[in-house]
Amino acid sequence: MNGTLKRTAVACLAMFALLMINANYLQAVRASDLEEDTRNQRNYFERYEVQRGRITAGGDVILAQSVETDKGDFRFLREYPEGPLYAHVTGFFSPESESGIEKATNELLDGSSPDLLLRRSIDLFTGEPTRGANVDLTLNPRAQKAAYDALRQEGKRGAVVALDPRTGAILAMVSLPTYDPAELSKPQKQPVFQRYDELAKDKSQPLLNRTIDRTYAPGSTFKVVATAAWLEEDSSRDAQTPVEAPVRLSLPQTSHQLPNYGGAACGDGRPPMVYALEKSCNTPFGKIALDLGYDKMLEQSQKFGIRQRIGIPMSVAPSDIGPQEDPAAIAMTAIGQRSTQMTPLQMAMIAAGVVNDGKVMKPYLVNKVTDAKGDEIDAADPQELSEAMSADNARKLRDMMVSVVNNGTAKNAQIPGVAVGGKTGTAETAKGQPPHAWFIGFAPAENPKIAVAVLVESGAASVGAEATGGGVAAPIAKVVMEAVLNQ
Repeated sequence: MNGTLKRTAVACLAMFALLMINANYLQAVRASDLEEDTRNQRNYFERYEVQRGRITAGGDVILAQSVETDKGDFRFLREYPEGPLYAHVTGFFSPESESGIEKATNELLDGSSPDLLLRRSIDLFTGEPTRGANVDLTLNPRAQKAAYDALRQEGKRGAVVALDPRTGAILAMVSLPTYDPAELSKPQKQPVFQRYDELAKDKSQPLLNRTIDRTYAPGSTFKVVATAAWLEEDSSRDAQTPVEAPVRLSLPQTSHQLPNYGGAACGDGRPPMVYALEKSCNTPFGKIALDLGYDKMLEQSQKFGIRQRIGIPMSVAPSDIGPQEDPAAIAMTAIGQRSTQMTPLQMAMIAAGVVNDGKVMKPYLVNKVTDAKGDEIDAADPQELSEAMSADNARKLRDMMVSVVNNGTAKNAQIPGVAVGGKTGTAETAKGQPPHAWFIGFAPAENPKIAVAVLVESGAASVGAEATGGGVAAPIAKVVMEAVLNQ
């Protein structure tokens, strides 16, 4: 009898041990696999049980919100009142994933962030349901709408980024083509996945955030960086210092020559630097880069934030001037060609750094976070990213960029009664394809409120083969700057 009881007890203990091992294995080792298993619907329905926080701009413009519903199995549904206008900023909240701010601040929006522990504890005590935090963005609704409308005309593809040079706050972030995030935020999987596949296969790439996720050859806008390196090398230089500007610049160790735009001469061959920048001559900047060398050009680029990994909080694709190549390559780098690749955000940072006395501020998109009761949890704290150049040299370059708008290629960015600075760019792309049109600039020069970068992909396509950054991108920048200045 005792032997039978012992065997039974051992068998029970063994089964209990196996049960505990299996439970721990499922909860610890296989937890992530089970959560992703398509048969597990618990997490799917839980996504719609919590009222996610609002995403707003300017304190009161609602970009995204969760609305309670009594239809079906889903308690809250996500809405995007401004839809395509802010799509690449808000992102979407689909049955199995998120993008944009919805992803970058997900733990705040769904209420699971450790920063909301006190709020959750109070709600538990009072019996209140869990609600997510509200995220207010730095975007200026007037600037966002102006950028969107100006870029959308004639079906242009491209991007606009505007910053407050003094803080790094992002005032506008527009990418076209766009999409409606509501179409990807329905709880029903089949129509969402079908629509996502359609957008992903669209050759115009509406899901791509061109402001931060793709880099482009910046063309002549990059001459601002070359000018900064030239000024930093010798503080005695200024706008009137002569520069060598042959009609064609022979490139070392090659049989190639670098011409100016259209094969034109650049003044008398030794114009003042400000003239070379106004007319966007190629040869003086190629010569400057050859004299400075790769290392100094790279150093100056990095001072503007190039090659740095930045989160706004979404991740930004790093910009780069490429690796050190043959001696001739650096001449092409100076005019924004060859391996030079920049995001529109990075180019806006360059313009902002120049007008902010040489200081580049870290760009950011979240202004403040508040809990469901309106109590502030976190607020933006502007931070300096780097010092790109001395204040004295920055003012010299700022004034030269103002002269580019007043007397040079960027006249279409002029605003009556306002000192606007800027630089145009026309970047060659694939053979047989129209060039990209660029403009970077700022206003007002003395008390800056906005720095902007405009990119129009294949910018000449809609207005003729001779279109440049000055003709296509500068007018868009003007409208965006006016939207901020006229408030």
